[in-house]
Amino acid sequence: MSDHPDVLPKDFPDAPPDAHGEIRPTTPEPLRLARFLPYRLSILSNRISGAIAEGYEERFQLSLPEWRVMAILGEEPDLSAGDVAQRTAMDKVAVSRAVRKLLDAGRLERHFSPDDKRRSVLALSPKGQAIYDDVVPIAQAYEDNIRAQMSDEEWRLLNDLLDRLENIQLTL
Repeated sequence: MSDHPDVLPKDFPDAPPDAHGEIRPTTPEPLRLARFLPYRLSILSNRISGAIAEGYEERFQLSLPEWRVMAILGEEPDLSAGDVAQRTAMDKVAVSRAVRKLLDAGRLERHFSPDDKRRSVLALSPKGQAIYDDVVPIAQAYEDNIRAQMSDEEWRLLNDLLDRLENIQLTL
């Protein structure tokens, strides 16, 4: 019997039996990062985000995580830090750090939720709103540049595929 009770011969139908007649998994093929979808999406996201960040980081002394927090709150104010973390898919610690810096710089305001006076929420301050209003056109110009290099059909297809990918249940 195998030392690995979870590993049954049916799990590795092509694996040859070892000297004791047991089926062992064969060495997997090496991961080809250049064709591995999660890696490619991550690299592409980093390239695009980095290019956009070049347009605002130095000018506004604004990091990428700080901008992401501001972008979410510019679209939907009165969210908790946890809500921001969920919407950005960023680590809660990174969101907390960005929120602290933005609060200290006077770019965010913290107040109680109009719906629940026990719940603390965040919104752009007037200073933060002014920066948001300056950065949005920079971000939109990058998207316009990407879109200009695609046909309308390619752009629709890309967005349809991204929508589908966002809705895939990520389980093994």
